[in-house]
Amino acid sequence: MKKYVVLLFLIILFGFTFAFRKPLYNLYRTYFIKENKEVTLTASNDYTRDYDFNYVKRTDDFTPSNYQDLLNIYYTVLNSGEKEFSFYCTDEYSECINDVDSLANNQKVLSTINNFVHPFNSFKHLETSYDDYGKITLKIEHNYTNSDIKLINAKVKEIEQEIWNSSMSNEDKIKEAHNYIINNSKYDKDRSDNNIVNYKSDTAYGTLLEGYSLCGGYTDAMELFLEDMGIKSYKISSENHVWNAVNLNNAWYHLDLTWDDPITTDGSDILEYNFFLITTSELSELEGEQHNYDKNVYSELAT
Repeated sequence: MKKYVVLLFLIILFGFTFAFRKPLYNLYRTYFIKENKEVTLTASNDYTRDYDFNYVKRTDDFTPSNYQDLLNIYYTVLNSGEKEFSFYCTDEYSECINDVDSLANNQKVLSTINNFVHPFNSFKHLETSYDDYGKITLKIEHNYTNSDIKLINAKVKEIEQEIWNSSMSNEDKIKEAHNYIINNSKYDKDRSDNNIVNYKSDTAYGTLLEGYSLCGGYTDAMELFLEDMGIKSYKISSENHVWNAVNLNNAWYHLDLTWDDPITTDGSDILEYNFFLITTSELSELEGEQHNYDKNVYSELAT
């Protein structure tokens, strides 16, 4: 009889523990594990941007209260160049885990956030994990390796010494970088049309070191020159295309090197300026399909 009583007691104890596992574990974490939820992010690298945008802004508050806070946290972490970072949801933000799950599985939104960070801090793969107790961990694999960055930076400095001088205006410098990139790279038609990958043409490496580009390569390469000039910019994307947004003399302009380097039937190289520092209204008049972007996201360029 004693055996059955003990067995019944163990069953009840197990059932109680299972049913109340979350509050019990929370008590355990609170009183027995010294887990610091006051999170700060002090790390940054040479490519951390010190400015904000309408869509996402830097933050030092890693306790989110709403979805926009989550966007700002993701941007801040990516912008810092960190490879791993954890923060916490609170009970007050009841939808936090659901919103994190939604964000983590929304590649369009994640790619959009990626457009606002320096190319060297952009992610190739971003993994979000979370537990039932509010801990969120981001693990980031970057687009560019340290070896890539070293080679690209050396090439950019070499090009700048060749094409720029101290008497040039910022617009002149942008134009020279625009011309150099277009004159020294070709659109990677094999990759875009047939998925034949011979070059890193979707990155600045392919554009500057291999001479072959897709729109992502043109755009990343241009971003590097804009950054060295201290000009605020970001990548702007539509469904199937990406180009540069540039702040020059306190106004925002579109800059699309891909479309200024058209493919010709005879294979000849052409350099155009149709998409060189143009306004949104000018862009709409020129082409409205591939450049049909979300004006709520990239709202600096909405007018």
